[in-house]
Amino acid sequence: MGPTGRPLREFPVPAPLSSHGPARIIALCNQKGGVGKTTTSVNVGAALAEYGRRVLAVDFDPQGALSAGLGVVPHDTPTIYDLLLGTVKDPAEAIVPTSVPGLDIIPANIDLSAAEVHLINEVARESILARVLRKVSDRYDVILIDCQPSLGLLTVNALTASHGVLIPLECEYFALRGVALLVETIEKVTDRLNPALTLDGILATMYDPRTLHSREVLERVVETFGDKVFETVIGRTVKFPDATVAARPITQFAPEHQAAKSYQQLARELVFRGAVA
Repeated sequence: MGPTGRPLREFPVPAPLSSHGPARIIALCNQKGGVGKTTTSVNVGAALAEYGRRVLAVDFDPQGALSAGLGVVPHDTPTIYDLLLGTVKDPAEAIVPTSVPGLDIIPANIDLSAAEVHLINEVARESILARVLRKVSDRYDVILIDCQPSLGLLTVNALTASHGVLIPLECEYFALRGVALLVETIEKVTDRLNPALTLDGILATMYDPRTLHSREVLERVVETFGDKVFETVIGRTVKFPDATVAARPITQFAPEHQAAKSYQQLARELVFRGAVA
């Protein structure tokens, strides 16, 4: 049995794609910080790219952690902020290749923190990101949006632009409490702005099987959300911060480590579930 109380399955390696696009857009979302959104964006993006998928990661957090985690520090280059405001019209100008073949990124920096103020008076302000990504979606198989830890206008933009939501959830009680509020927000966006939006799944992160607390929280999540909880569980390890310092995905930094194998398993599970082509 796996940690989620279900039989452990080995998901098959996905078959190569004969063509690419249009992309399925997935928002990685949780209003609580420090639950593994950026770590998951970096590593599942890299794992999918290694399986032959063309992946675009969108850093949608003013802290720019996703950009830094993939070794991209925007200075004079356009960012997602410029695309939202329309000062740069073509998203291709802001796309930067990473060290992983097949994985590109639209970076962000602290400028993005001013975006909500600038967008508040815009017409159809909730769908500005959707209009930006529409221009490049044919070039990719999956677009991953790393959201900031809030339920503000930027996160609503990400949910409006997406086909699915992936919720990384730390195996800790306070993280569990906030999920109901997040699910409520997703339902409102589905009802009012994006009827096609679906919950792709909840990913248990920072799991420590040695602690009763971790095991109880995971058990509670599976009780509440059932099959919406991914079978793949991401364990707690110091390798993630080490990989972040090196600005490389875990699959490059420590390819034999269990953490790398877990994200490869998650990438295969996403394809198996039909969340990614």
